[in-house]
Amino acid sequence: MEVRSLDRADQASAEALVADHFGSVRVVSRGRVHETVGLPCLTAYDSGVPVGLLHYRLDDAGDIEVVTLIAVQSRRGVGTALLGALAEQAKAAGCRRVWLVTTNDNTNAQHFYRACGWSLVAVHLGAVTSARALKPEIPLLGEGCVAIEDELEYELVLRT
Repeated sequence: MEVRSLDRADQASAEALVADHFGSVRVVSRGRVHETVGLPCLTAYDSGVPVGLLHYRLDDAGDIEVVTLIAVQSRRGVGTALLGALAEQAKAAGCRRVWLVTTNDNTNAQHFYRACGWSLVAVHLGAVTSARALKPEIPLLGEGCVAIEDELEYELVLRT
């Protein structure tokens, strides 16, 4: 598997993948709307075929926020490869940490982040309910018909 910046030729398929996964190319985290089209993006390729992507941004504190992480197929090492590549870039840039937000219903992601050494650092109760004012297409129910209400913040502290 190879991870590199998104090729311009794959931009349209990346946008379609994000829209399919998140309901649009806009993502909301911590009360902020992210237009993924303008964000830096790492893409995982297997035999030249895109199999996952990760959008990120440099936040106001100089840390890196993962805005999207999508693996076309789970349990193939795609997410691990993308997060690892981003962590290396962040270390090289002198960042202190990488962080992200997922939702309370996304238990697979929660298990994955913990298995990758990330720590749960905050639970923002009701944050998704508030985010619907910014992005009404956020569904009410998620995995297992669980009400999507809260944001869970995970971080990876980078060791230099």
